[in-house]
Amino acid sequence: MNNNLDKLLERFRIASRMYSDASVLMHETIARKAGLMGSDHKYLGLILQHKELTAGEVSNLTGLTKGAVTGLLDRLEAKGLLHRKLTKDDRRKIIIVPDFENSMKLLQPFFNDLQERTTPVISSFSEEEIQVIERYFLLAANVMKDFTETLKK
Repeated sequence: MNNNLDKLLERFRIASRMYSDASVLMHETIARKAGLMGSDHKYLGLILQHKELTAGEVSNLTGLTKGAVTGLLDRLEAKGLLHRKLTKDDRRKIIIVPDFENSMKLLQPFFNDLQERTTPVISSFSEEEIQVIERYFLLAANVMKDFTETLKK
């Protein structure tokens, strides 16, 4: 690679790390302000994408152990952000039902404020630039998902 491209890639990697670090710290702070632990609200976000799921499915979705999922579900249920229900077919099987309304009441104020702050940033880019940034995020997310799956093996 030429020297200019090497420098550009290094600047990009530094900016990417800064973004990643800021994101982690912001989400930790949101969780604390919302009365949650660490990344519980990020896991809640994954759970909210489903009408209902089992604890095993939550484990697969999050990568958490079954014991860690039990603790997560206990904490989220205590805050009224999800409910457990027994199935009619097998009363030993527990179904997790997210409470979308309570979750939005708790978290939406934080994310509305964040959106208000980021909209001017996003709006400063052209449509074509936004498409490139979106493409990067989608491709990078797939790389991270694949990498995560590789690490789980």
